[in-house]
Amino acid sequence: MKRAKLEEFRQAGYKYLGRAHDATFELTDAILLTRNAYSLADLSLSPVFRRKWSSIYEALQDSRPQRQKLMQLYIKQMPAQGRPLLAGDHTAWSRPDAVTLQERTIEHSSVSIVGNKPITVGQGYSTIAWIPEDSGSWALPLRHERITRQGLPN
Repeated sequence: MKRAKLEEFRQAGYKYLGRAHDATFELTDAILLTRNAYSLADLSLSPVFRRKWSSIYEALQDSRPQRQKLMQLYIKQMPAQGRPLLAGDHTAWSRPDAVTLQERTIEHSSVSIVGNKPITVGQGYSTIAWIPEDSGSWALPLRHERITRQGLPN
């Protein structure tokens, strides 16, 4: 993606983040640039997140992104001709000790212990992304949702 097109995309996306858009935008950049974030505090240490760590919680509480407008923006990035290449993924968030966590399910786990089945207890997440190029390393996530027991995204 060319720099000017990327800047235009970011500016358009910024407008649709609702309240706390500055902190939400910086949080998004921190998520994209932090290789291993184990907590929100890890994200607050990112150089692109220039606020106090408590701003992360405020951004998550106050932000009301305009989901439909963001989806339209994402779809506008896809070329009108040809078939889009979409990729799907299921990710298990292993939480075996979180007995009070709602909607825990049995999830496939790629990490197995010898003698055990490749499963874990936790929550599953489904992602669908558009892959814009035959070569390159980025994708545009179109949807990322938790899978509930009923099999419907939450």
